[in-house]
Amino acid sequence: MSNMITSIHRMIHHLSHDLFGGPRVLGFNWVINFQKGMTLFWVLGLMLLYDNYSTQAWVYLALHGSYGVIWILKDIIFPDSKWQTKITFGGGLMAILTVLGPYWVAPYLLISPALGETHFGANWMWTSAAIFIYAIGLALMLAADSQKFYTLKHKKGLITTGMFRYIRHPNYLGEMMIYGSFALLAWHWIPWAILAWVWLGYFSVNIIMKERSMSRYDKWDQYKKRSWYLIPFIL
Repeated sequence: MSNMITSIHRMIHHLSHDLFGGPRVLGFNWVINFQKGMTLFWVLGLMLLYDNYSTQAWVYLALHGSYGVIWILKDIIFPDSKWQTKITFGGGLMAILTVLGPYWVAPYLLISPALGETHFGANWMWTSAAIFIYAIGLALMLAADSQKFYTLKHKKGLITTGMFRYIRHPNYLGEMMIYGSFALLAWHWIPWAILAWVWLGYFSVNIIMKERSMSRYDKWDQYKKRSWYLIPFIL
């Protein structure tokens, strides 16, 4: 199992960084920021194209659009070193096609008539739930990423306090809640299938590899016993 996870991680790294070979000239963060930033215009363009100005469409625009802007600000203020690497054009294309691009399916299904004229997305109760989940997820992600950035900037090592006291990967939990709220707004199984692909095929592998990396610290065993992967007392 361990060797399989390592092989999958190496394959993902190759596909997202060196696909088709050639020089690494693209910043990985450039590719991500492009998709995140263009989301606002993608959703607004769908609304204009399909003449859909429903409340659900505006809520989706506000949530997913604001997330893209906030992500770019986060990358400027406290960038994640994981994304500050260079990749090939093929790697950038693979990232767009397999992860970043499919994130745009949810607003398309919600706003376009692809699912029929009777599909209006989540009702008010679930829309309210989506907004709540989005807000909590955004707070988790920003707090965890900022704590990690400023802590490691001054002292390298295992972070076991603050946002990481009971959850070892609060930034992943936050992002899962954010994109889960978008899928909830779309009110269709396809966005959830896309998230399952990303979470199981990408997030879970990264989490396992991160756990291996953290295990080299002396206090790891003690920290692991009193904390959880993502959700206290559950997972």
